[in-house]
Amino acid sequence: MIQHFPSSLLEKAVGEFAKLPGIGRKTALRLVLYLLRQEPEDVKTFTAAIDKMRDEVKFCRLCHNISDDELCPVCSDKSRDPSIICVVENVQDVMAVENTQQFHGLYHVLGGVISPMDGIGPADLWIDALVERVKKGGVKEVILALASTMEGDTTNFYISRKLEPYPVELSVIARGISVGDELEYTDEVTLGRSILNRTPFGQ
Repeated sequence: MIQHFPSSLLEKAVGEFAKLPGIGRKTALRLVLYLLRQEPEDVKTFTAAIDKMRDEVKFCRLCHNISDDELCPVCSDKSRDPSIICVVENVQDVMAVENTQQFHGLYHVLGGVISPMDGIGPADLWIDALVERVKKGGVKEVILALASTMEGDTTNFYISRKLEPYPVELSVIARGISVGDELEYTDEVTLGRSILNRTPFGQ
């Protein structure tokens, strides 16, 4: 069904909102009309926050998590155990694991998983950066906390081969998480137990 807009500016704004994941044109229209009803200063604060985030947000130079500074709060926290690295697919997974309050090491965000169907290969991910971190020494364990999917398992296997030359223990989170589930949608108790009950890779 074709929507007819009384304003080309309204139509353009709806089109931009509709580009967001999970937002259809009807929802986009509701959001835009909501903003139109707000005080101009409130809308300016809203758009300024988005502009500032896009312009100033950084990626941690060590783990590639989102950060306001060169090092993210986790990597700069001296109370964390730097000998354990938890490898995750994306920033949302870091947030999910942190919410469990069961992990006290550091992270490594890959930025995705190996997926030939989507044209994503090892070179498109931060796998070499992980190998470099292990190569420098001081890392005793790498926890592979990727989704239980074919792509996640493929990535786990590739990383295991890359880390073979180094004296580091490889483990995977326990399969309390159903096959095909993504970490960010898993409840905190299940995810926390999966980390605590992790098993050696390959078993």
